[in-house]
Amino acid sequence: MAPVVKNHDIPDLSPVKTALLSVSDKTGIVEFAKSLFDLGVELLSTGGTAKAIAEAGLPVKDVSSITNFPEIMDGRVKTLHPNVHGGLLAVRTDETHQKQMEEQAISPIDMAVINLYPFEETIASNADYDAGVENIDIGGPAMIRAAAKNHGFVTMATDPADYQEILEQLRSNNGQTKLALRKRLAQKAFARTAAYDAAISNWFADELEITNPLHRSIGGKLACEMRYGENPHQSAAFYLTGDKRHGVATATQIQGKQLSYNNINDTDAAFELVSEFNPDEGPAVAIIKHANPCGVARGDTLEAAYLNALACDPVSAFGGIIALNQTLDAAAARSIVEIFTEVIIAPDADDEAREIIAAKKNLRLLVTGGLPNPSAKSLSVKTVSGGMLVQNRDSRIIGDLDLQVVTKTQPTAKQMADMQFAFQVAKHVKSNAIVYARDLATVGIGAGQMSRVDSSRIAARKAIDAMETAKEKAPRTAGSAVASDAFFPFADGLLSAVEAGATSVIQPGGSMRDEEVIAAADEAGIAMVFTGTRHFRH
Repeated sequence: MAPVVKNHDIPDLSPVKTALLSVSDKTGIVEFAKSLFDLGVELLSTGGTAKAIAEAGLPVKDVSSITNFPEIMDGRVKTLHPNVHGGLLAVRTDETHQKQMEEQAISPIDMAVINLYPFEETIASNADYDAGVENIDIGGPAMIRAAAKNHGFVTMATDPADYQEILEQLRSNNGQTKLALRKRLAQKAFARTAAYDAAISNWFADELEITNPLHRSIGGKLACEMRYGENPHQSAAFYLTGDKRHGVATATQIQGKQLSYNNINDTDAAFELVSEFNPDEGPAVAIIKHANPCGVARGDTLEAAYLNALACDPVSAFGGIIALNQTLDAAAARSIVEIFTEVIIAPDADDEAREIIAAKKNLRLLVTGGLPNPSAKSLSVKTVSGGMLVQNRDSRIIGDLDLQVVTKTQPTAKQMADMQFAFQVAKHVKSNAIVYARDLATVGIGAGQMSRVDSSRIAARKAIDAMETAKEKAPRTAGSAVASDAFFPFADGLLSAVEAGATSVIQPGGSMRDEEVIAAADEAGIAMVFTGTRHFRH
């Protein structure tokens, strides 16, 4: 067992006389090396990093000069040597360590400046298996962990963003760094190697089609800290996992104040929903409030789709999130800015639309460069007390479903289109979910109720409210299609939809009382389709 280094054995200030630099991301490394050299620090390096430093005219020793062993096996082995790790791990205040360093001619290394092979970037580029394996760094993580463990004496830098602070401390403390900084950098270093290993292990699981590996790690990089979380008393931050899926995490924010925790959650829900609708098949718009849609529609134009979506529940749409499946144009932008909106997210926005949105300085505009693939496989993670639930994203799309007409009444082509549209939306509504749709637009949405009957009634009530707001003579649920995210356990839920005016129903089926529900649909003279797929969303 290693000796315990007590706090009083660790100095607050630790000198940096020798630094080992070995980086894949060479951002700022030459400038940093020059500043270290100006401070009297001896430079050790490897491979491409050593070449970059030498080409800048700086004296640099290759690591092989202290290992007395050449870099071999295409660079797989170059720093895995006692003279490197002994120099990083030696406890400077331990007499035994010092004696062993003298006996083995090991010189101390006081700073390690290391970042890793670009494994995450490599797999994100859809590189093949062999390329993925070759970009798994071995020596880098080993040195980072060694230096970070010995942070009592060694300064560990994994991020170019920290170079300036390190230099400031060296300059103001006669070539020494403070323990508080070394501790903070050590934490950052271990977090980096943990995220790196998480990416590797999850990639292997995907490549080997291991659905539930024995250990599952999730890593992320801080994108921003937030003023608070869901509520003002909760702290929050946004982390990026490296997944290149188009969406809020990869979007460029064109304007507006910083996104809040709730903004990001709702914007993600909105964009995932609108991605269900292929832009090549026409415009679609989704309006989201508290992660649930309050209106979704297709249309001949984006403006028409937006206005039809807004008509579903114009009251709830106030202060909502708007997602579009095509480039935001001026006509749609003019209509959107007529009411208060928190965020607009779209694949792009044309110049005229950007000018219109710019007049609303607090309105956030995000452009993503594309839509997420709704059928792509990825993980969904939710924390629970003492653990986390991990599942595949619900990537089953309407085109994957084997639709079966189970009633005597056959649906018309229009009814089938509305049913499929409604079921696509229901997939993104909190359970229990009921969605009424007519003419490829939602006309009533019931979300998150403990009873499916209550969801159906709320959706119908929303349609009546919209009718009264628009001063129409009848609710738009008359002649509508209704979708349920799960089966109707009893006929009462279906009958509630019929009372609201639905003439066609789409649901997964699979209830013990399916025959009873089908009989009720036949008696009401409506068409009903089973999908065989449930879309619970909690």
